[in-house]
Amino acid sequence: MEARAEVPSAAWLTPRAQELAVGILNSYRQAYSQPLLVGLCHDAKPLQWAQALFQAETLVLAHDGQDPSGDPGPRLIYANSAALRLWQRPWAELVGMPSRLTAEPAQRTDRARALVSVQHRQAIKNYRGVRIDSHGRRFQINGARVWTLWDPSGQPCGQAAAFSDWHWIEG
Repeated sequence: MEARAEVPSAAWLTPRAQELAVGILNSYRQAYSQPLLVGLCHDAKPLQWAQALFQAETLVLAHDGQDPSGDPGPRLIYANSAALRLWQRPWAELVGMPSRLTAEPAQRTDRARALVSVQHRQAIKNYRGVRIDSHGRRFQINGARVWTLWDPSGQPCGQAAAFSDWHWIEG
């Protein structure tokens, strides 16, 4: 009998990533009193939640709970397919990166200020800012929602952001 090689699962489908996807979606519902993804059954399995979040057209990123004013600050712990495409980075490169590096150096102070605001208010709507992809191309995001992530014991464990409105900035 031939032994079958174990096929590694996609990084966004690991047990940890499934738990994180459920946490992102539950924390969003808690912050905004509505679901981030319409049509996903509340009793769906974590694998279904993880697949739906990864495939969503809305860009979704999350970072850990490190101090936004610290060095290196929060690190990205999640990025869905839409975010990976926009930032033009694979999962293994974007996830784990200090989240401040998604913004231009001139925008990082305003970004850190917004993250501190989320720590105090739990969630904000209509955030806008300039970000950069892996090649240094600039883009404007508009109408982003940024919210606190909560672990299963009710402790804050990071922040997430979602947006669909963005455009490239020329020059």
